[in-house]
Amino acid sequence: MEYSRSELMPGVFLSHLRSDKFKTACMSVNLLTQLKRETAAMNALIPSVLRRGTQRYPDMEKLSARLDELYGAAIEQVIRRIGEVHCLGFFASFPEPAFLPGGEALLGEMSGLMAEMLLSPVTRGGLLLPQYVDSEKEKLLDLIRSRVNEKRSYAVQRCLEEMCCYEDYAVSRFGDIPECEAIHYKKLSRYYRELLRKSPVELFYCGQARFETVEEALRDAFAAMPRGELDFDIGTEIRMNAVEAEPRYFEEHMDVTQGKLVLGFRLGECMEDPDRAAIHVFNAVYGSGATSKLFMNVREKLSLCYYASSAVILRKGLMIVSSGISFENFESAKTEILAQLEAVKSGEISDDELLWAKRAVASDLRASLDSQGELEGWWLSQAVDGGECSPTELAELVENVTKEDVMAIARSVELDMVYFLCGSDEDEEEEDEDEDTEA
Repeated sequence: MEYSRSELMPGVFLSHLRSDKFKTACMSVNLLTQLKRETAAMNALIPSVLRRGTQRYPDMEKLSARLDELYGAAIEQVIRRIGEVHCLGFFASFPEPAFLPGGEALLGEMSGLMAEMLLSPVTRGGLLLPQYVDSEKEKLLDLIRSRVNEKRSYAVQRCLEEMCCYEDYAVSRFGDIPECEAIHYKKLSRYYRELLRKSPVELFYCGQARFETVEEALRDAFAAMPRGELDFDIGTEIRMNAVEAEPRYFEEHMDVTQGKLVLGFRLGECMEDPDRAAIHVFNAVYGSGATSKLFMNVREKLSLCYYASSAVILRKGLMIVSSGISFENFESAKTEILAQLEAVKSGEISDDELLWAKRAVASDLRASLDSQGELEGWWLSQAVDGGECSPTELAELVENVTKEDVMAIARSVELDMVYFLCGSDEDEEEEDEDEDTEA
């Protein structure tokens, strides 16, 4: 795979990955802006509204028919946060010429259609259609409300919200209900136009076409991109240490039968000059995967959790340990999760544990080369970070991580937040009454 990068026009950048291993090509366009509570819901709503129709294809039926004409090509809205940078736009996929009956090249057609969806939505009087805005707003509200249905991910999100309550990272990529409810089509239209003028734009292509061919097609397609005073003052604030001297504790009650214990850590001083390879290997040794200390000891050996795993949010300098427990196991599970971290700090890491961890991380990195979606996400993150490290290059660094490197990361980590999702107060009162009756 050959990686190239250029600036097509002021603030519009192209990342190009040439590869012959896929039957389809993919492209994406992303507007970059700072993640903020007051604008997050509008950012999340814009791609969905734009996906409803363009000037030439004013509804989803006509737009879908056009995509069918392009041999079943697809364009879907995307909304992501990379650290505290909010990314919104579209991801497209379409067949390579070698796999079409007439060998047609769809690059120009798809570039034009994706640009049209972003820059020329169907409007009335220069404003986004109110029926489209209202319809997509209700869908977004339903999506925000539904997050509580999946308790495991809900608990992780709530831990992050409480731990980062003074930081932009507390904001969901979909925004909050009050801000979403306040959106109307005039407000969204004004904000959309402003976003086009001010936002840096990241374009990505992965496929067989040469860099110069893609560069020309996308430069032509996005020639009408409005460019005003660009806002490059976007990024992620990384807090090195815990907010308070002692870990904060937050408890939430719901009608659940299984407790969700989430521990939020700051990665600490290692984030001053982060060794990405060592951080990923540390995470694998401690809590990510079936050979980690959390899985082997807390879950399997001691049976204190139904599940227990760690995940690193490298761009924000955080680590989250998520576990499902019986309510009565709260203290013992928390104690043992922290004890396993202490074991890593003191070097209680066998040669096999280190080897398995490095193999797992390197294997996952190399596996990403088989997915255009993962490659697109990887190189978008690299563009946001200002880096050009490939998954293969990081995998090679992972294989050279030492036990001492892992210990150094562990010693930098600091507990900041303990979040516990447990049963409702009513349930606990009923249990107390049952115990009194039996007594």
